[in-house]
Amino acid sequence: MASVEISGLTKGFGGVTVLQPTDLVVEDGEFLVLVGPSGCGKSTLLRMIAGLEDPSGGHVAIDGRDVTHAPPSERGVAMVFQSYALYPQMTVAQNIAFPLKVAGVAKREIAERVAAVAAMLDLSDLLDRRPRALSGGQRQRVSIARAVVRRPRVLLLDEPLSNLDTALRARMRHEFARLHQQLGATMIYVTHDQLEAMTLANRIVVMSEGRVEQVGAPLDVYRRPASLAVAAAIGSPGMNLLPVTIAQAGEDGAAVRLAGGATVRTAAHVPADAVGGAATLGVRPEHLVAAAEGAFAGVVELFERLGPLSFAHLGAQGAIGTIVAQLPGDRAVTLGETLRFDVAAADTHLFAADGRAYPLMLPPSSPVR
Repeated sequence: MASVEISGLTKGFGGVTVLQPTDLVVEDGEFLVLVGPSGCGKSTLLRMIAGLEDPSGGHVAIDGRDVTHAPPSERGVAMVFQSYALYPQMTVAQNIAFPLKVAGVAKREIAERVAAVAAMLDLSDLLDRRPRALSGGQRQRVSIARAVVRRPRVLLLDEPLSNLDTALRARMRHEFARLHQQLGATMIYVTHDQLEAMTLANRIVVMSEGRVEQVGAPLDVYRRPASLAVAAAIGSPGMNLLPVTIAQAGEDGAAVRLAGGATVRTAAHVPADAVGGAATLGVRPEHLVAAAEGAFAGVVELFERLGPLSFAHLGAQGAIGTIVAQLPGDRAVTLGETLRFDVAAADTHLFAADGRAYPLMLPPSSPVR
């Protein structure tokens, strides 16, 4: 196990900066997940930790040793790729053993370590097969085994589940969580899937446009997004984001006016000089509560019934002011029906014109339903 310290790390390609100067500390034994949309810089950051990309500036230290310009083989890290990268002519056992063979490890030790890792990842019955005879999930486990057999101090995973179907993704999330518990290794995991981030991480790093937007425990990031980019990245379905005008600001919170004229109270702390200015109100679907005189209203354009929960989409999908509300699974809804909702002030989020969140004065009042 090892800690990873990133100081002022930056990367540019052809005059375009793809990673802004970044500072980040990954604790010994931590499971850290980098999440964000495609092109936000998360894979570039991972590749610089691995030594596969040279930084334009800054430093990378692993366990206190500066490895900024060290080759990958001298960093004590292993990486699992999205594409599996298995040798088709080799058996599963040979694929797993390959990095040990290259490192000159004795044959007897190679056999022992391959057997141990295969047992850990339920591959013992597949050791004589070749990759073409394996399912996608099995191939990914072989890829993981090949990385783990080296006993790396840091395990790096670059969107390892993106090629799998929904059922396999769910199973492999469980596999990664179990693997982390068994190994106790420092793991840095890249994904664009916020469900993977919320499920696996000790801490989440949310990235956008080459910079770190927020770092924190999954529930802290969910409950208190620091910016619009974080609000959009965390939550499924995503947070409702509505253009508003700040109507009032005081010691007990603020009031904002929706496009339709209705007023909503929020627990955000807003400076007096922001009154009259534009902002964005954020409300999660699970925090909307049915109310006959609610400020949020719209015609049901789409209704999704998902077992114990349902989601009503009010307004044309993608249009400004569209609202998604979570409903009990047994709630009967008719397309074209008008629904109204309200929200507790403590369950709202308010973002300034620059995208940064105004601080909230109260803890969330509503449990996640």
